[in-house]
Amino acid sequence: MLGLPGSIRACLFDLDGVLTRTATVHFAAWKRTFDEFLRRRDPTAAEFGQDDYNRFVDGKPRLDGVRDFLASRGITLPEGEGGDPADAATVHGVGLRKNELVLAELAEHGVEVYPGSVRYLQAVKDAGLATAVVTASANGAQVVAAGGFADLVDTRVDGVVAAERRLRGKPAPDTFLAGARALGVDPAEAAVFEDALAGVAAGRAGEFGFVVGVDRVGQADALAAAGADVVVTDLEQLMAARG
Repeated sequence: MLGLPGSIRACLFDLDGVLTRTATVHFAAWKRTFDEFLRRRDPTAAEFGQDDYNRFVDGKPRLDGVRDFLASRGITLPEGEGGDPADAATVHGVGLRKNELVLAELAEHGVEVYPGSVRYLQAVKDAGLATAVVTASANGAQVVAAGGFADLVDTRVDGVVAAERRLRGKPAPDTFLAGARALGVDPAEAAVFEDALAGVAAGRAGEFGFVVGVDRVGQADALAAAGADVVVTDLEQLMAARG
């Protein structure tokens, strides 16, 4: 009924863009942050776009997203420190500006979930499989709680946990591997659900038993090329495929 191989005992879900609609919030915050930054340096600079987000930022830890996008424009900033102000021309400063915008948006509008994906999450729990949320977001706990599905998640590996344990971010598989360990399963017994190219690559690099690509922005071919075993536009389609 779940559209998964019979060997799968656990499901590891990315958060933004898979279970919640917050990926659009993150894109908007990144766009405003980078566009403001680029205009200060060069008023003629090309704006930050969807392809930039997909290639350099989506699914990665926040500071990696800052570094990787700016590197694509030939820009290198000093790292700075966690206490840098949001207008500082440092990696930490740019990252803080983006996070301030995200938190303000979430505070004003809350968290919108994908109903089909949450129904799938419920079906996974009903089938007796273990569940984890694995997200680069440092706001993972708040988003899961605001989304109203905390009772369906057995464990969470988010940006806070990754920093505490010094886990490499996606496309490295470290956070997904940590999620599998927390659930007591081997990677081959776990399925990864991701909308980001970096996240799909992480699932493949970790040799997980099944990798589901979730296409929210028209990048189905790229998700498949990154290593997804199947690509859907919503997780509920997996139940329809086998049901």
